[in-house]
Amino acid sequence: MKKLLLLSTVFLVFGNTFAQSTSYWQQHVDYKMDVALNVKNYQYKGKQELVYTNNSPDTLKRIFYHLYNNAFQPGSEMDARVQSIIDPDRRMVNKNKVDGKEVKESRISKLKPNEIGCLKISNFMQDGLPASAKEVGTILEVTLAKPIFPNSKTTFTLDFDGQVPVQIRRSGRNNAEGVEFSMAQWYPKIAEFDFEGWHTDPYIAREFHGVWGSFDVNITIDKDYVLGGSGYLQNKNEIGHGYQDAGIVVSYPKKTKTLTWHFIAPNVHDFTFAADKNYLHDVVQVPNGTTLHFLYKNNPKITDNWRNAESKTVQLMQFYNETVGKYPYDQYSVIQGGDGGMEYAMCTLVLGEGTFDGLVGVIAHEMAHSWFQHVLASNESKHGWMDEGFTSFLEDLGMNEIAEKKVANPHEGSYDGYYYMVKTGKEQPQTTHSDRYEVNQIYSITSYSKGDIFLSQLGYLIGKANLMKTLKRYFNDFKFKHPTPNDIKRTAERVSGANLDWYLTDWTQTTNTIDYGIKNVTENGNNTTVTLERLGRMPMPIDLSVEYTDGTKESFYIPLRMMSFEKENPNPEIKRTILNDWAWAYPTFEFSIAKPKATIKKITIDESGLMADVNRENNVFPAVGKK
Repeated sequence: MKKLLLLSTVFLVFGNTFAQSTSYWQQHVDYKMDVALNVKNYQYKGKQELVYTNNSPDTLKRIFYHLYNNAFQPGSEMDARVQSIIDPDRRMVNKNKVDGKEVKESRISKLKPNEIGCLKISNFMQDGLPASAKEVGTILEVTLAKPIFPNSKTTFTLDFDGQVPVQIRRSGRNNAEGVEFSMAQWYPKIAEFDFEGWHTDPYIAREFHGVWGSFDVNITIDKDYVLGGSGYLQNKNEIGHGYQDAGIVVSYPKKTKTLTWHFIAPNVHDFTFAADKNYLHDVVQVPNGTTLHFLYKNNPKITDNWRNAESKTVQLMQFYNETVGKYPYDQYSVIQGGDGGMEYAMCTLVLGEGTFDGLVGVIAHEMAHSWFQHVLASNESKHGWMDEGFTSFLEDLGMNEIAEKKVANPHEGSYDGYYYMVKTGKEQPQTTHSDRYEVNQIYSITSYSKGDIFLSQLGYLIGKANLMKTLKRYFNDFKFKHPTPNDIKRTAERVSGANLDWYLTDWTQTTNTIDYGIKNVTENGNNTTVTLERLGRMPMPIDLSVEYTDGTKESFYIPLRMMSFEKENPNPEIKRTILNDWAWAYPTFEFSIAKPKATIKKITIDESGLMADVNRENNVFPAVGKK
């Protein structure tokens, strides 16, 4: 990969922060894999050749691979986590009654030897020389035969034997909807090494992080199966199953029992596929854009929903392209095969049954991940809110765009979830590693809802137009670069001119809350004095609206001193007065309205609802229930 200048990357060394002054670098990988899948015993054998390019300034003496399938074994770290967390994922537990009480037991703990997942590595070589490889749970530790120097390449080869687990979470066989193979994270996947070092998180059912590269994959399977997934199929004419070009008829020799599917996936950090004998396969073209593939079970109960969802998917992709940036691949596949929904390179695996609205909603979310997790690809384990939250933000906008009835704030559900979390008292900062949350629900709300609000509230701070410009510039500047939290903050600063370090700090690194209130409204001759108070620790600028008894309205804007910024009037049809700034250290702020109190019908802090104030009851005068 070409070296790219990334001025905003920041290193943290011994507590001292300094800006990166050298060229930005990323590792690069080129995979070649041949795998044969035995559909009778759910086992597979494969060979992998991986050309590894070390673009770092470090000399590497060890490297690491992920062996995700090893998590699906009794006694694994994933099994232990399911058993110890107070609210385990309901898909990963069985409910039983013991002495009249409901007991949840890990499904992984009950897997039999022929039901577990496993991935075993043998014959590991580096440039033809044997290297020492040791399996440690879901990580393969490799001591190299020779060091990899900066700006050099080396080739790793290995053999692998795997078994597809009974479907527990994401990957697996024979899920609840009868899909036979959901092959996610099925191969030995080299771990990411970047400016922070190696990322070798054990797999306990959270998120993934990978190295950009290319995949050249041959999959041999029983000829009756239909496949879909990452990459472009290279041998359509041999395969058939709806993939061949129009007018070409595929016939197989009678003795042919298997077919080999050849896929190439360029510039991705993952390769996933699903396979089933009863997939229907539809192809839909996005105007002037991507080819969409839909693979779903031939089940009369779901076919109408799937076919009706196809046009909605086209609309969503067009909207995402316009809102964030052009999807950079020529193909995207929506495949029935997940245990909910999960994003992968150039495709998603989703549940196929349920309501039409539910299906479209899952597609909207998982496809939105393609821009954030599979093009930008921030580290989900460390910054889950940058992927799940930004994806939720785009999903909310997209679903509102294609809805018959549009709403003023499509992110309202995220705000409600965040307020609920604050009330529980169990919130943890967004800087918490995804595996370290005490409660699954808190992880979900923090990553999805609070991450969504990071962007919608950023629009409150710098204005909607600047927010949308920020999103486009962020995508354009950091696609294929694994951006960090500082990168989205600096992009917003460059676009708007505002100082936003305080926002990134308070919102993502603390559990400080926003709470502003109207403390007093007093008459002062022909004027009215309004006193506001800051009750929460997190500072914000204030939009305040005043409605008069004669039906007229005006607004007041109180800049936040540490922002060094004045937002454009979000409602230019309403007169706005810009007041003096409010510095955080002062708990109250006072200003005067040049009208008698009796003429004031209502005063409201943040009428838009985009500021995540945890107690909105004190944002209104007269107070709720009072005249």
